[in-house]
Amino acid sequence: MIEATYIDHMGSDLSVVNAARVSFGKVSELENDKLSDKDTRLVRFLSLHKHMSPFGHSFCTWHIKAPVFVARQLVKHKFLRWNEISRRYVDDEPVFYASDVWRGCSIDKKQGSEGQVYPTRDDVLFSNYTALRVYKQLLDEGVCPEQARMVLPLSTMTEWYWSGSLDAFADMCNLRCKLDTQCETRLVASKIDDKMRELFPVSWEALRSNQ
Repeated sequence: MIEATYIDHMGSDLSVVNAARVSFGKVSELENDKLSDKDTRLVRFLSLHKHMSPFGHSFCTWHIKAPVFVARQLVKHKFLRWNEISRRYVDDEPVFYASDVWRGCSIDKKQGSEGQVYPTRDDVLFSNYTALRVYKQLLDEGVCPEQARMVLPLSTMTEWYWSGSLDAFADMCNLRCKLDTQCETRLVASKIDDKMRELFPVSWEALRSNQ
């Protein structure tokens, strides 16, 4: 149910190089459709020494579908642009995220999870059904969608367009691809991580290596 769909991008590894070289009035070109060794070293130098502005000239846009509890973690990355579906305007039937595996509480941390537990799944499904029934009832009784939505749980699926620069997405992935990140959130970040490696191989490797 969780999806991260690539929409489009602007720029390339060469964009990063030339954004940096313009300081000296220089322009680089690809060699056999690849960066030269010199330009590759430049990209690594920029990342290693935190000269991030050249990475801001390459952008990417994604369409994400995930439960609200995942969205509320990812929206914290303020340098990424965010436009989300709004239940002030949309009143179609909500869809709820259902986990196939329930993780246990982490023993030595205040957050996180480990192992597997087996709660009564029927209770979870019933709680979603109850929320949906009340939501529909409120709408049928003339309550405005912006208020009726308050009864929906955090498992409600949402979707948003997510755009930003190369360095902004790298910062997100450097944090959210870690093993101690919530599994559902890491799933979104990992899908973005894989595609960004394909689109910007030299820059992405540099940004993800120099955390």
